[in-house]
Amino acid sequence: MADKTDFKKTLDSYTARSGRFRIVDVPDLDYLMVDGHGDPNGPAFAEAVQALYPVAYKLKFASKKELGRDYAVMPLEGLWWSDSMDAFTAARDKTRWDWTLMIMVPDWTSPEMVAAAVAAAGAKDAPARLGDVRLERLSEGRCVQTLHVGTFDDEAPVLERMHGEFIPAQGLRLRGRHHEVYLGDFRRTAPDKRRTLLRQPVAPA
Repeated sequence: MADKTDFKKTLDSYTARSGRFRIVDVPDLDYLMVDGHGDPNGPAFAEAVQALYPVAYKLKFASKKELGRDYAVMPLEGLWWSDSMDAFTAARDKTRWDWTLMIMVPDWTSPEMVAAAVAAAGAKDAPARLGDVRLERLSEGRCVQTLHVGTFDDEAPVLERMHGEFIPAQGLRLRGRHHEVYLGDFRRTAPDKRRTLLRQPVAPA
C-alpha cells in the first residue's frame, strides 16, 4: 500500500496563522483550473466547482492505481482580480470580480492524465463546464499571506492592512493576483468559522 502524501502538510506555502502576516516563497505548482467572472454566489461559480472536483478525484485514483502514488485531494483555491482593487476592499462589488478556481495537483500529473480524467468524469452526467478544465503551472514566488477565520466579507479589513500597511512597510509592492485557499469545505462550514488562507504575490518596491 502506497503512503498517502498530504501536500498541505509537506508544503510550507500552505502554512499560515490568524493575525500574522508572513512572507513566504511559493514554489511553482501545477493546478487544475477553470476561469469565471462575477459574483461567487452565482451559478457560474458553482458550475466551476462542480467541474473541478470530479477531475481531481479521477486524477487521484489514476495516480494511485497506475503510478502507485497516492495523495490527498487538495482544497479549492481561487485567484481573484478586478480593474480596481477597491472592488475587494472598500466597495466589495462582486459583479466586477474575475476569478480562476483551482485545485493543486502533484508535479507528476501529465496532460495525458488530465485528459483521461476529464473523459472519465464526463462518462456519466458530465458537469456543464467540464470541457473548460485545464492543467496549468502557476509561478507566484515571493508572497505575503495570512489565515483569515470568518466570513468572506470580513476579509476586507485584513486585505486593507495587508495591502496598505504590511506590504509597503516591508519595502514591497503588490503584483499578480490575490490568491485564496479554502481550508475545508466552505459550503458545509458556518460562515464565521471558515478558514481561508489569503495570499498576495509581491515584488521589491
